[in-house]
Amino acid sequence: MSSAPGRYGLLCQSISLFLLLSAGFLFAVLPARAATSTAAYLDGLLNDAKRHKLADDRYWHILLHYRPAPQGVKSLIDDPRFFLSPQGARNPQAELEATVRAFFTEPEDPDNPPICRFIARYVWLKEKLQFDESKLPIAACEAFHKTLRIIKPHTASLVFPAAYMNNPASLFGHTLISIETETQSPLLARAVNYSAFTTEKNGLVFALKGLSGFYKGYYSILPYYQKVQEYNDINQRDIWEYRLNFSADEVIRMVMHIWELQNIYSYYYFFDENCSYNILFLLEAGRPSLHLTDQFHGWVIPLDTIKMLEKAGAIAATNYRPSMATRIKHLASLLDPAQQKQAAEMSHGIVSPDAVINSQLSVQKKITMIDLSIEYLQYLYATKKLSRTRYADRFLSLLNARSALHVAVPSLDKPPVSPRPEHGHHAARLGLGGGIKRSAWFQELRFRPAYHALADHDAGFDRGSQIQFFNTALRYYYEHERFELNTLDLIDIMSLSPRDVFFRPFSWKVKTGWRQALLGDGDDHLVYTVNTGGGFASSSKVMGLYYGMVEGDMKLAGAFKKNYALGIGGSAGTKKHFTDWWIMRLEARALYYALGDEHKTYALAMTHNFAINAQKSLSVEISRTKTFGRYETDAVVMMNLYF
Repeated sequence: MSSAPGRYGLLCQSISLFLLLSAGFLFAVLPARAATSTAAYLDGLLNDAKRHKLADDRYWHILLHYRPAPQGVKSLIDDPRFFLSPQGARNPQAELEATVRAFFTEPEDPDNPPICRFIARYVWLKEKLQFDESKLPIAACEAFHKTLRIIKPHTASLVFPAAYMNNPASLFGHTLISIETETQSPLLARAVNYSAFTTEKNGLVFALKGLSGFYKGYYSILPYYQKVQEYNDINQRDIWEYRLNFSADEVIRMVMHIWELQNIYSYYYFFDENCSYNILFLLEAGRPSLHLTDQFHGWVIPLDTIKMLEKAGAIAATNYRPSMATRIKHLASLLDPAQQKQAAEMSHGIVSPDAVINSQLSVQKKITMIDLSIEYLQYLYATKKLSRTRYADRFLSLLNARSALHVAVPSLDKPPVSPRPEHGHHAARLGLGGGIKRSAWFQELRFRPAYHALADHDAGFDRGSQIQFFNTALRYYYEHERFELNTLDLIDIMSLSPRDVFFRPFSWKVKTGWRQALLGDGDDHLVYTVNTGGGFASSSKVMGLYYGMVEGDMKLAGAFKKNYALGIGGSAGTKKHFTDWWIMRLEARALYYALGDEHKTYALAMTHNFAINAQKSLSVEISRTKTFGRYETDAVVMMNLYF
């Protein structure tokens, strides 16, 4: 009996040692087996991805912004942080495999794991590969879900602020996306914008760098009302809102992709990889069946993206937000010049509102004058031309005067809706015609990739704007049996902004390229020209839009005795609408070249353009020039097709 406890104790010790060794073995083996199990599971997922060719799937290419390249594809995203594989920018398969592996790996940053950082990729791949979520690291993605709760995305709109000629980045207008909730005002929505990040103030420098991709472009999310204030009030730009017929799920998919792009850059290019093109990837992330990015090659103009969405049936409704300047000009058009001046003087504090209240004008005229003064006062404050104190005092005084006119007469401050910009002519223009020059008959072929000329039918365009790039004209002269490059304008921009009591803008132009010119030897020669000028414009019912400018002009050609001619002078002209379909442009120029080959040039040119429909027109152009003491007449008739 005495030996029993000893044998029992030895047995207990043996069992304890066995359990300890077993536990150690399990702790050593189970993680290894778990790791082996996870690796095997991952290999299975990646094999499934290859079998289903997910790396070639269009949606994967949308999320990574892949576009066809000379050797396969290349992402338009330039920021290396957007890729999980070193070869991800050019290798969809490598990026997909790296992405799947990252999802199943313990993250280095628990607050921002790959699952949350690339939420759109994760949701799509989980759906396609049927992830076993129990094998994934825990990822709450609280920051994303908090943002989702704040935004509450329900619908989306494509927003088009019209062209702004005094900013080279906005010559063609701009597009952004508004993400809206179901219950709140559209102004409380979030605006998703893509733009170049720069502090450059020089317009020419910005344009040159923007053409060459010197700027980084970023997506940003801002309160929509801030963008409305910036475009509508400060920059005098009308805004068009195109509500998309996206479902709530499509909008959420778009928001997930926007989340992936925050603080990620791609190089901004003025003509192609610009605001409009990069926004298209967001729309396709919501609805990949749109196939928007596939339809652009070479250049992208904001208006074309709207036309494309309309053609695809993606636009449910349209809303027009006239700018503050448009509202001011509309109210001013209801008054005579003396009343306009008095309204402006009320805004500047020169005239008291009581002078209008006690006048013999009709109640409607009084209301219009005070409404106009209030609008103009708000414009002065929005553009920081008035201090807050003076604004508050004058605003209160005008409101008191307006409330004194308690007669039930409606305000007329709402301007008529402008023609919808997407219903205007297309950007590219092809012309075929013929004419006569110095008794020699010719046939002419013209091509212009973009965008609008003063004589073009201007429904949906600013009536005082001209923006043309690479406008080319080829002629064939029958008598001489030869082809000739008559014109190649690299850039031809003119901004005619009428001045009035309320706005005092500066009009300007810049033009450079090659054209045939009569020189001192009596023959035509191809001359490189740089022409720029500035001045003022005004408008009236009789004269239409008329202007005058001081110009500088430089010509370079080997046919000059000194290889160049440099001069100054001026021009004056008018653009007159006789009917909705008949536009006339008339211009006279006088230039004096004092440096290089000295000479004088006088020119008078007239163009009549007759719109057949929005995409066809017939134009008649006649010019008379005197240079180096010789006269030259050029007349041509063109049939124009816009496409």
